[in-house]
Amino acid sequence: MKTRAILTLGLSALVVCGAAAGMASHGGIAFASDRNESRAERHAVSEAVKAKKALNGGRFDQAIVHAEAAVGLRPQVVEFRVLLGTSYLKAGRFDSARQAYADVVALDPGNGKASLNLALAQIATGDWSGALHTLDAHKDTIPASDRGLAMALAGDPAGAVELLIGAARSPEADAKTRQNLALSLALAGRWQEARTMVAIDVAPGEVDQRIMQWAEFARPKSAYDQVAALLGVTPVQDPGQPVALALNASPASALAAVAPVDAFMPGQAEAAVQAAQEAPAPAPAPVPEAQVAVAAAPVAAPTEASPTPAFSSVVFGPRQEVVQRLPVNAVATRPARMASVTAEKGATAAKADPAAQRARGKGNYFVQLGAFQNAGVARDAWGRITRRDAGFAAQTPSGMSISTSAGTFYRLSVGGFARADANALCSGFRAKGGACFVRAHAGDQVALWARPGRQQLASR
Repeated sequence: MKTRAILTLGLSALVVCGAAAGMASHGGIAFASDRNESRAERHAVSEAVKAKKALNGGRFDQAIVHAEAAVGLRPQVVEFRVLLGTSYLKAGRFDSARQAYADVVALDPGNGKASLNLALAQIATGDWSGALHTLDAHKDTIPASDRGLAMALAGDPAGAVELLIGAARSPEADAKTRQNLALSLALAGRWQEARTMVAIDVAPGEVDQRIMQWAEFARPKSAYDQVAALLGVTPVQDPGQPVALALNASPASALAAVAPVDAFMPGQAEAAVQAAQEAPAPAPAPVPEAQVAVAAAPVAAPTEASPTPAFSSVVFGPRQEVVQRLPVNAVATRPARMASVTAEKGATAAKADPAAQRARGKGNYFVQLGAFQNAGVARDAWGRITRRDAGFAAQTPSGMSISTSAGTFYRLSVGGFARADANALCSGFRAKGGACFVRAHAGDQVALWARPGRQQLASR
């Protein structure tokens, strides 16, 4: 399995630590500074710098050679061991990565990224009970959105769903959290709820594709399949980390046996695909066949010649947050006159923007701008959107509520455009740093605060 994971636990975990307090930095590698450092210590730093360059260039075998040399010269430097673990993980050497990250956690128990990567490596080597123990022991340092999906991969999708539902209800929840919840729901066999959750942040035309990909994802052929797919790496036969590099100098542990697929994901057998196919679409949005997703990755469909589906275009979360982080009373405490001032400024900017003045053809397409906690939060986000892109100032905001197991969300959009015009509007917004996608009409109505004569804020 292969995948391109965007803002999911895989990429948030694979980060080489930067320089910490009291540390000096050479080529981005941090180490304890010492005026009397020896030649061996300088050599170790040089090897670490080479390892990082090779890692950034995708030369993972070279990165491993240099990182092993750095760790051998300075075994107590946490940053060198993190670099080694990352090199192993990206090279698909899961057993070596497990050993390397176990040493990192022993040296630095508060390192949440290393703890998460250790759990992923344990999952990939079949040590699911060990992974669950790691996730629980470091629950205070691993973000809930990452920890929840890792729990699902370790064989506890029910516990993952419980954790992620709570995280998704938080005002600070983003699209990544919701999509990790959707995948966990799928792994728990709750396909209808997974489909509803996916639809919050994904173009309607892509919902079925993603659900069918997840149906295959829920049926791995070996222990490492799912982790490899999330991280986008190719597993290889792994001899293990050299014994001399072990923190406690103990013999390297034997490779964990790969458990059968039924043990890997209890209850996810042949019924998974059928359940996904039979799950009805979410009630709020019966979607026509013609859909448009701006800048969406194409989906590679499985073929008969390839029994293992290609996951090169599975996307588990958009690149930017959809829910905006706002104080609870941010909108309620703002004077009404500020809203009118903002509208006047937006209208003035729109007049100066030729793209905003151009007439757009009428049609059935909408630009979805985000999913928010409620209409009040969406209204505040609309003000920021019109300030960022004057092309929206002359548009009438629309929205609709969608209910999920994690609560109700309000989808903000503008629409009634021809497809080409909707694409152009969304592309321009994305070029200015915004997040959006194009879809067909799905029950969108004029937002409460934008209706004629409506002066008060939408109810929270």
